[in-house]
Amino acid sequence: MASIEDVVVQPPHTVSWLVHIDRSMWVGGVRGLMLQALHPVAMRGVWQNSDFRRDPFGRLRRTADFVGRVTFGSPGEAEEVGRHVRGIHRRLRVHDPGTGRTRRVDDPDLLLWVHCAEVSSYLSVARRAGLALSDRQADRYLAEQRRSAGYVGLHAEDVPGSLSELDDYLTSVRPLLRVTPEAASTVRFLLWPRLPDGMRALTPGKPAYLPFGALCYLSLPGWARRMYGVLPEVPRPAVTAALRAFRLTLDVLPEHVHDRAFSAGTRDMLAASRRRLGAAGYDVSAGLRGLTDPRRWPDGRPGPPGA
Repeated sequence: MASIEDVVVQPPHTVSWLVHIDRSMWVGGVRGLMLQALHPVAMRGVWQNSDFRRDPFGRLRRTADFVGRVTFGSPGEAEEVGRHVRGIHRRLRVHDPGTGRTRRVDDPDLLLWVHCAEVSSYLSVARRAGLALSDRQADRYLAEQRRSAGYVGLHAEDVPGSLSELDDYLTSVRPLLRVTPEAASTVRFLLWPRLPDGMRALTPGKPAYLPFGALCYLSLPGWARRMYGVLPEVPRPAVTAALRAFRLTLDVLPEHVHDRAFSAGTRDMLAASRRRLGAAGYDVSAGLRGLTDPRRWPDGRPGPPGA
């Protein structure tokens, strides 16, 4: 019988499954983009090499696809998307007009910052929004995400694998961060984005996005908000309550409705994951999110993530 690790990269008994299946990931994803923008070289790499300003939702969808494939996909799918991402990064360069230097986009220092900004955002937002994880489980999540970092070309031993290591890393990198014109423009854009052509039908409902963008911004760490200074401060309990309300609201959506926000390729990958897990004996009648309940697992599978 095939091991569950041959079926899906991060099985239902991992903390990564709990975090990445959570609906708060939408806030965590945008927060991650806002945090990443504070690194001048990383931000210029995005500015110079992507269509982010024309299609911010496209970048968010591509990030969601990568995270989905290295979590819910098969090992083969994860390796494939990793090769694709590494191939793109290998070809791209970023020019720093301040120093005149040109750096590779796949510079390990830049890749590490992007990874840590993402996973710290996913974890912080999910816990604050109501996903009950102990510090031990949070450490497990970060250790598991070393595998995801490997798909973009990082070495596991160079990636923070616990809360204390992540805190040390973020403290060490803070002197390098600043609000460049590109970073300020990015945050303003994420607070009030231009809808791409394919989503213009949603323009009448665009004002509803502003509270979402503000929530992503207000969930940033205090030092990042002080650097940006874009929005007035809001009491922390109010932000936490808003995150919990957002999560509870999205939890009402059936999985097939929620997943329409993903690209067609991502939806196909998730459907294939459901089929494989069903064939492996998991009860997928409630979708992938239903597998956060160990009662839907086959007998003899590993227990739920420990507290």
